[in-house]
Amino acid sequence: MNPSLEISFFVLTGIIILSGIVWAWKTEKRLRRFFAGKRGRDLEEAVAGLESNISELKKAKEKIEKELLEINQKLKKSIRGLHTIRFNPFADQGSNQSFAIGILNEEGDGVVLSSLYSRERMSVFAKPIKGGKSEYELTKEEKEVLWNSQKKIE
Repeated sequence: MNPSLEISFFVLTGIIILSGIVWAWKTEKRLRRFFAGKRGRDLEEAVAGLESNISELKKAKEKIEKELLEINQKLKKSIRGLHTIRFNPFADQGSNQSFAIGILNEEGDGVVLSSLYSRERMSVFAKPIKGGKSEYELTKEEKEVLWNSQKKIE
């Protein structure tokens, strides 16, 4: 074998070995810095902290979901459909002083309030609504406000 070729082979082998050692040393230094963490915290402490945070987030999520369910239940019982009309029940006298108001929740429960006004007197009526229907007979105007109130819920 040629002596210059042998020297080149050994030099090249030495460079490769030296490069490997330098690469291993740099990698080890980086890993030490990574595992040491910031402000003296090591990786285990960081992972434990993350686990604690995840556990707290799960508890908060469950609490929020429970509260949201309660809010939705309350919202179904709140007024969602409201409509008012004014009308004149007596064509020969007065103006649109009479009215009907439909007030419903999301489940179709509520009340229809109506007032009939004349020169001699004023009468107010309240008719309960359950499931979008009344057990009392409704006037044309009361049916209209009930229908319009139901449309606003949909």
